[in-house]
Amino acid sequence: MKKAVFRKCMIVLAVALLLSSAISCFMISQILLDNTEEHMQYVLNILDASLDMERDLEEQVAALPHTINNEKARFTIIGLDGTVYADSEVENISEMYDHSDRSEVQEAIKNGGGVSVRKSDTLGISMLYVTYYSEKNQLVLRVAVPFIGISVYVKLLFPSIAVSLLISTLVAISLAARFAKTVSLPLKEISREMQKLQEKSPEFNFKQYPYSELNIIAETTAAMSEEIQSAIQKLEKERTIRQEFFSNASHELKTPLTSIRGYIELMESGIVTNEAQKEEFFQRIKKETKNMTHLINDILMISRLETKEAEVVFAEVRMYPLLQDVLASFETMTEEMDITIEVDCQPISIYANLQQMQELLNNLIGNAIKYNRPGGCVMIKMRQQQDNCYISVSDTGVGIPQEDLGRIFERFYRVDKGRNKKVGGTGLGLSIVKHIVQYYNGQIEVRSKVGIGTVFEVWIPMNEASQ
Repeated sequence: MKKAVFRKCMIVLAVALLLSSAISCFMISQILLDNTEEHMQYVLNILDASLDMERDLEEQVAALPHTINNEKARFTIIGLDGTVYADSEVENISEMYDHSDRSEVQEAIKNGGGVSVRKSDTLGISMLYVTYYSEKNQLVLRVAVPFIGISVYVKLLFPSIAVSLLISTLVAISLAARFAKTVSLPLKEISREMQKLQEKSPEFNFKQYPYSELNIIAETTAAMSEEIQSAIQKLEKERTIRQEFFSNASHELKTPLTSIRGYIELMESGIVTNEAQKEEFFQRIKKETKNMTHLINDILMISRLETKEAEVVFAEVRMYPLLQDVLASFETMTEEMDITIEVDCQPISIYANLQQMQELLNNLIGNAIKYNRPGGCVMIKMRQQQDNCYISVSDTGVGIPQEDLGRIFERFYRVDKGRNKKVGGTGLGLSIVKHIVQYYNGQIEVRSKVGIGTVFEVWIPMNEASQ
């Protein structure tokens, strides 16, 4: 890569040097040409001032090249009708043609001066013609010098141009080599750092380079590495959660199955002959199967909420009538525990799935009752806050330790495993609540103090556009 960068830099610099040299030659030659024309006009002005019409014009013109120290200069005196009166290079004037058609002569008569470059009919070489109109003598004065073109000036300028090109080339080679190095070296360093992506926890040490594009590569690589590591950690965490979930689910299912199997084996053995005891065993088997059904239903609901694959029917859900139905299902439990229910609910509706809203209220209110103290209180608030449905469920129960608050939404996580077994439940209630809230792009917060109680607050968008 370094050679390729160097080669391309040299090509660009060579083209730039050649173009600049060509432009310089053209500009310098043009300047020299303009200066020559100006000088020749000055000479013609002097000739006009010194010209004596009483004397022989041919003699005066013939002496002019020696007077200005330029043997190659050719002077001509032309009448307004194109007749040549004198020429420093031609002895027999009568042999010269009519010059009225010469462009420089016509321009001089019209504008007072003219210039032309062409091949001389008399001398057969390219000449630069400069003319001047003499108002005093009513003549056109012309001077001509051999003119080969830009090649003449290139020859004059070649030594200085060659030196400049040599110096520029050496400087260009040095700069191109340094530029190639400043590009290739950082890329090698970045490449070595990128190889660390194969490591488990790579630590990058990118430098600040003089080119922002290279810094972007380094920053992007570092950002990609962080994202990859974050994704790996997330996958690892999800794998751990799945393993724990399957382990817990297996345990939760195995326990009632073991109980059911034990009761059935006892009855099959013939040991249990008392009808009342058989009926008790049947009721326990029924209770365990009911718990298993609840557990399986909760697992299926979490799966549907996570994947969002199941078709969910949305409609306007009136929250206060739904709350009354949920509270009615807990009447027996509240009476047994002497729990007081306080309700502060506005008549609001939310665009949602009825079953999901019922499940959310069931779990929040059910936990507030189950983990309360005998004679305690559960406060339920429900109102509209901007475009959200705000639900608050607070209790005067045992509370949740601060170190457990961050994990209560995990599947099967139990703050007090012994107490949870006594009050029952699948251990998935709060996990379902969190998944339902996330399904609607809502928010949930919890505050709790041990021995004082717990408050759950939920915000769910009320309309379809907010979800």
